[in-house]
Amino acid sequence: MPILNINGKSVHIQELNKGAAETIILIHGMFSNLSVYYFNIAPLLATQFHVVLYDLKSHGMSEKVLEGYDLESMTDDLLHLMEALELKKVHLGGYSFGGLIALKMAIRFPERIHKLAVIEAPDPNDDKTRGIIDEYSREFLEHYVENFTDTTKVKMGKRQMERNHRMYEYLFYQTSIKADMELEKGFFGSAAITTIEQPTLLLYGTDSNCLNAGKQLEGLIDQASLIAVPGDHNIPIQEPLVIAEALFHFFKETSN
Repeated sequence: MPILNINGKSVHIQELNKGAAETIILIHGMFSNLSVYYFNIAPLLATQFHVVLYDLKSHGMSEKVLEGYDLESMTDDLLHLMEALELKKVHLGGYSFGGLIALKMAIRFPERIHKLAVIEAPDPNDDKTRGIIDEYSREFLEHYVENFTDTTKVKMGKRQMERNHRMYEYLFYQTSIKADMELEKGFFGSAAITTIEQPTLLLYGTDSNCLNAGKQLEGLIDQASLIAVPGDHNIPIQEPLVIAEALFHFFKETSN
């Protein structure tokens, strides 16, 4: 359970295949944790790449923090993590809120990002897609328990389940996370999105309320391509192997 001190805060990370020449950092979504990648997606990517997973602040086993969930602060956190791990340039993937962080990272620090993969990033200006973050965060907890059991053949204990629910309650009701998301409502409408030059893979569910956001991004980013995957906002949990293979081929075929 590696815990690093990043920018004065404890951050839980996991690394696979440290000896690989190229690195992929994967960012999970709001109210979830790095396990969304750890069981099925990261191992496939790690057959060729160094894969770094980390729990966002107040998520998983990272330190609880009351404020600083705007995209500027979240990308500052990621930059400090890269510096701590001595990673000069990486491939970057993000799911849901993590996809927004990935987009912001490519805008703010383009020299640090090779290729970009965005999974189900919502338009922060769309009340409906913003609302599903809460809806699917609750669903994530249920899927996480099922996925953990299926993968490890060990039933998650009551204490672990209660810990996951406490994390959700803390984030939703005590931190500035929802208010900070309100500050990002104009993100997709900003000219900054159109400055993204990296080859960008967009993965969205065919039945997702966020699919239109993916189509919007495809029109805004020059080198973006959209793939629709059967499922809704939770496609990394519903179709992990499809997501893993899409990411693997994208990063492998476009590697420098």
